[in-house]
Amino acid sequence: ASVRSLARERIAPRAAEFDRTGEFPWDNVHDINALGLNMMFVPEAYGGMGLSYICYLACVREISRACAATGIIWATNFHAMKPLIEFGNEEQKSRFLPRIAEGALASLAITEPEAGSDATGMTTAFRPDGDDIIIDGGKTFITNGDVADLYLLFGKWTHIQDPRKAISVLVLEKGTAGLEVLRNEDKMGTRASSTATIRFNECRVPRANLVGNPGDGLTVLLASLNRSRPSVAAHALGIARAAFEDATASINERRQSGRKILEFQGIQFLLADVAAELVLTESYLWQVGAMIDAGATDFGIEASILKLRASDVAMRASTEAVQLLGGYGYCKDYRVERLMRDAKITQIYEGTSEIQRIVISRAVLNEAAGI
Repeated sequence: ASVRSLARERIAPRAAEFDRTGEFPWDNVHDINALGLNMMFVPEAYGGMGLSYICYLACVREISRACAATGIIWATNFHAMKPLIEFGNEEQKSRFLPRIAEGALASLAITEPEAGSDATGMTTAFRPDGDDIIIDGGKTFITNGDVADLYLLFGKWTHIQDPRKAISVLVLEKGTAGLEVLRNEDKMGTRASSTATIRFNECRVPRANLVGNPGDGLTVLLASLNRSRPSVAAHALGIARAAFEDATASINERRQSGRKILEFQGIQFLLADVAAELVLTESYLWQVGAMIDAGATDFGIEASILKLRASDVAMRASTEAVQLLGGYGYCKDYRVERLMRDAKITQIYEGTSEIQRIVISRAVLNEAAGI
């Protein structure tokens, strides 16, 4: 209830201006921190509250419903730090997690120009040097990349030849010498969420920042994506819900040929179809969330199905909302224009819709073959 109030009263009224300027929404971040929301997913032992995953998903949906860009910024803290909670050692958790609970921003750095959906193609190098690790390379399309206090960074251990087994992961701190932000992208949607290209030029970090052992990175990466994909689904469903509400409000008021638009049967059928997709996908969101809260460890397929359907619902709901508002929907004075632009990224980030279909189809074929 507190998050819903914050989203409606403070975050939503700012969303259009942040979208127009592309300015990072520090006011929203400060309000989120004042409510202590980062504490939600940090265990109590490290200054957090350790609330349920379902509670987290509900908050992602509410914030994204008000401002999709702010939803991404906040959710990225979870995407980046949850793997540290699961795979980090006690010293690392004690050193980094209290900072997150207090409101620090985090970033998940995986993607490179030649390594998007296929993360094994990354070339960022981790070279051991005594008690330190030297980092060289770069990342692109990194959410919070220019503002993060902590980065969960994936690269390849130079002493391991196998490209899959070489993937490793460490925590990189803001201000490390050799860390450079090259640019921020000028994006179609979620414009207030910074998306940066960053470079590492002989960044030296303590080996104590390595999460797990050299070569553990792929396991951590896959676990991270499995947790983040339901989060992306919640983000998408927040956008979809906002678009659906705007569309129904509009067609219930506007008239054509002496009748409310809502009275035309074709419009009613369209509304029913979108409503059904939205309700069913939201129901699956809570089902998958409940699986994770119950301790499930094998939910990758469910996460992919959920992310695929939720992102499709976001695109359909927002596109149909623009259509139903007609010329008004195409104008920036109306929120549905922004929601349609915001929705598209949900079909791309944290694994494209095409990748989700590959993951799902492989699981179905393996099951049919008894593998």
